[in-house]
Amino acid sequence: MDKFPMTPAGYTKLEEELKYLRTVERPAISAAISEARDHGDLSENAEYHSAKEKQGFIEGRISELEIKISRAQIIDPTKTTVSHIIFGATVQVVDVDTDEERCLTIVGEEEANIDKGLISIGSPLARALIGKEEGDEVVFNAPGGKQTYEILEVEYKEIKLS
Repeated sequence: MDKFPMTPAGYTKLEEELKYLRTVERPAISAAISEARDHGDLSENAEYHSAKEKQGFIEGRISELEIKISRAQIIDPTKTTVSHIIFGATVQVVDVDTDEERCLTIVGEEEANIDKGLISIGSPLARALIGKEEGDEVVFNAPGGKQTYEILEVEYKEIKLS
């Protein structure tokens, strides 16, 4: 069974979403289905069909979260003592062609948010960075073609998702 690497913040975020779906959304959708059922003929009841569809989505997401939480491998980057790049690293890079600097943090799939500089461990850039150190260059295939980054700094610190 595969494990899902995740930061402590990512794990907490999934737990919070699961709790919210179970305690708020699930009861609310059950009440909406019951109310729609009271309106009569279900075959022509758009409210009922919409609520049942939403219920299916909620139950699917609950199942997905339960699986991910049960298979989570929580990795705390603040406890890392290596100098090379691994999961949880915050990396300052510079694009060799444009001199544009970026700060990127390698996180789990559920935590990724490119707008915040959080890249998935499975992304081409993260895979290229893994194992490298400050001063190394990495070449990877981006959607716009090959890109080359120089690694300026590698650090391991607490990751905040919000």
